[in-house]
Amino acid sequence: PGISVIFEGSREEFFPKLMAWAQESGASCEGFEIANFAGEGFGLRATKDIKAEELFLWIPRKMLMTVESAKNSVLGPLYSQDRILQAMGNVTLALHLLCERADPSSPWLPYIKTLPGDYDTPLYYEEEEVRHLLSTQAIQDVLSQYKNTARQYAYFYKVIQTHPTTSKLPLKDAFTFDDYRWAVSSVMTRQNQIPTEDGSRVTLALIPLWDMCNHTNGLITTGYNLEDDRCECVALQDYKENDQIYIFYGTRSNAEFVIHNGFFFQENAHDRVKIKLGVSKSERLYAMKAEVLARAGIPSSSIFALHCSDPPISAQLLAFLRVFCMTEEELKDYLVGEHAINKIFTLGNTEFPVSWDNEIKLWTFLETRAALLLQTYKTNSQDDQCVLEKPGLSLHSRVAIQLRLAEKQILERVVASGKAKRLHFQQQQEEGAPLPRYEESDIALLENAEADDKLPIILRKLEEEDDQAAVEQVLAQVQQLGQGGTARDLAPLIVNGDSGKVVVNGNGTDASLTEDASPVLEVGDATYCRRRAAVSQSAYCRRRAAVSQSVSPFLFIYFCLSKVTQK
Repeated sequence: PGISVIFEGSREEFFPKLMAWAQESGASCEGFEIANFAGEGFGLRATKDIKAEELFLWIPRKMLMTVESAKNSVLGPLYSQDRILQAMGNVTLALHLLCERADPSSPWLPYIKTLPGDYDTPLYYEEEEVRHLLSTQAIQDVLSQYKNTARQYAYFYKVIQTHPTTSKLPLKDAFTFDDYRWAVSSVMTRQNQIPTEDGSRVTLALIPLWDMCNHTNGLITTGYNLEDDRCECVALQDYKENDQIYIFYGTRSNAEFVIHNGFFFQENAHDRVKIKLGVSKSERLYAMKAEVLARAGIPSSSIFALHCSDPPISAQLLAFLRVFCMTEEELKDYLVGEHAINKIFTLGNTEFPVSWDNEIKLWTFLETRAALLLQTYKTNSQDDQCVLEKPGLSLHSRVAIQLRLAEKQILERVVASGKAKRLHFQQQQEEGAPLPRYEESDIALLENAEADDKLPIILRKLEEEDDQAAVEQVLAQVQQLGQGGTARDLAPLIVNGDSGKVVVNGNGTDASLTEDASPVLEVGDATYCRRRAAVSQSAYCRRRAAVSQSVSPFLFIYFCLSKVTQK
């Protein structure tokens, strides 16, 4: 049946009213204008020179659509009695948006009329376009997104027709699936976390005008000024007149950009793929490995990330793999040996190998695992590149194939990096090179600084799984590397220590639709440490947290508004 409320006129025709409303409401409207940037869609263009870190945009709270404003609207009576709305702020915002769109007197109409009529999120993909994502890590998230959206629509359609508190809702007479798909996509591509009015909690919000900014690599430059009760954005870099003004949406992978934002970012410096790893509880050394990992604040089973940069693994994954590959004697050394407690800090530091043999094992394993993941795709990189060169490819098909190719390229780089590292450490071992000596006073003990900015997000615990066929395949691949002795040494490690299936498709959760999808708020590195400390009260976490708490306080509470706008 399509969308039930359609505004006469194009988006572009409503931009002047958006700017006028923003100015009347106390927002900043000087120094920029809304413009069309061809392939990137609409964005903000500088009308004067703007210096890096210059405050150029602020949006007062009264312009924001929030969960709080939803509770104070016509949706309030239903919100007070519906547990799904109370638990899922993004769903509340979606229905709030639909109710306000259907209300001719809504104060947010100048904003709502400038929203796209449709989106490029996978909710709008045709079946053939979704097929391009088969075998990718994103496919299960895409299918879950659609399934959950359909379930939510069915649930709220029934609620709106039958619940006594919905009699005054404007959705009572017109609420189609296309309506809900549009609202979900609007929220999913734009929602951010801001503090509540009393500053005690965070809530979800749509931020008019500011959400017109497109994404580029950089740092978060948007925060919330509690004193003036407004969102504030400083310039990411120097901008000349007529330059497009960009902001940084956060360290999202391209899979997250495609699923939640509807675009693929070619120059994504934070792209990554997931890898499922765990120590099997049936392994003889499980208790020792789990204890060493716990002291380092690392789960014994988790989903880690392989990055597009070099090195492709974080300090956390390096530490996990080192423990994963330890012999019994090495485990004892890290549990009860000399300086055992402090040596835990070296696990994520590339400068302090456990042993040459341990390094060879972990890089051999990583190289082989990445090679096996590449075999799960139905096409290779060359096939994808050839398809992308063909004319007439739809935008959605192009984005899907770009994502598929990007995943493979990351895995190919991991294979190459793993091989190079393996050969390097084999040479070290053959030459009898001495291991770097442990020095307790060495500042580098805290963590590998180079990899610290790539610490992966732990998505969820893994269920215990056994896949002997996958194990045998790993062993066969290792033996093909021509390292017979290494393969034999590694065999018990893989058989007893690997609890995850080789195929990683379907590991992700559809955060945007199954729970509150907003990114975890972070203030510098301290939040990460507090999160780590909450997971494990180990000396490692406490020491990290103590170091991080020395960061000087911010003038503003800089919430990581992990911007999610689609143009």
